[in-house]
Amino acid sequence: MKLSDFDYDLPQDAIATEPARPRDAARLLDLTGDGLTDRHIRDLPDVLRAGDLLVVNDTKVIPARLTGRRGAAGINLTLHKHEGGARWRVFAKPARKCRPGDIIIFGDGFAARVKGRGEGGDVGIEFINPASDSNQDSVLSEAAIDAGLMRYGSMPLPPYIRRPDGSTDDDASDYQTMFAARSGAVAAPTAGLHFTPDLMARLAAANIGLARVTLHVGAGTFLPVTVDDIAEHKMHSEWGQIPKSTADAINRTRDAGGRVISVGTTSLRILEACFGALGRIDEFSADTDIFIMPGYRFEAVDLLLTNFHLPKSTLLMLVSAFSGIQPIREAYRHALDDGYRFFLW
Repeated sequence: MKLSDFDYDLPQDAIATEPARPRDAARLLDLTGDGLTDRHIRDLPDVLRAGDLLVVNDTKVIPARLTGRRGAAGINLTLHKHEGGARWRVFAKPARKCRPGDIIIFGDGFAARVKGRGEGGDVGIEFINPASDSNQDSVLSEAAIDAGLMRYGSMPLPPYIRRPDGSTDDDASDYQTMFAARSGAVAAPTAGLHFTPDLMARLAAANIGLARVTLHVGAGTFLPVTVDDIAEHKMHSEWGQIPKSTADAINRTRDAGGRVISVGTTSLRILEACFGALGRIDEFSADTDIFIMPGYRFEAVDLLLTNFHLPKSTLLMLVSAFSGIQPIREAYRHALDDGYRFFLW
């Protein structure tokens, strides 16, 4: 299939730049019946059935954007994958100024040593406290890195969210889901942003269950597809985990005739990666670079709740695989004609 098969015209004023308030007031386009039905997220208890199970991503977004200096040169970094300890893979601008051994200073006692360039154009770094009187750099602990990011980092809002005057005071809380618990994402699992405690209480009262997975969303989710034949696209890997309690809940739901509803493409990707690796849903922990496009056979998920996605994006390819290319085209056309808000909120 060609990249052009997943293109559409998107006016700038269709892109949401702040959340609906309350969050569950966001509009919902329902494709579960015959045709298209206009609803709101707060209507989910009426759309789903008793015995169904929602699977959410409990990853927590970290302030993953840093601005530093290498000598006189300014360097902007976006963390995208933790490699363990003090080491991260990052996207750097300008990457050509990041040479192995270079030190990038972000603030007092908080810096990074460049370890090398990756094949995908990213950069490997190690966070350090740069040499002082002892003339000896020290590698930072994960706790010290977390503290440095909180002090010097900023929330990694997607590039299509325009903030000409910089981040707002609300962005740090708005760009987290109510399920966020495990730090490590550099982009939010955006379908989960629409849930509220009131909505969750009504879902529970309707006997609709909740289970959690983790997929630490990487900045690679924003990278454009640059090949015309989409089968040649290479996904960046992300780390995910399915706990035993969630695997058991999914299997009980299926055995009882209930449906598994993935809240977002990130939850779906780790569930399908698990099934692809094990042939079943079970306790699972691994990096995954699963790329889902039309022709893929879904095994782990019955329904998908997801935001609208960018033209020519791997996420648009995923939802087209799930619902069919033509139904997604019709849904997007309807949403644009009817004034839906696209992408994040």
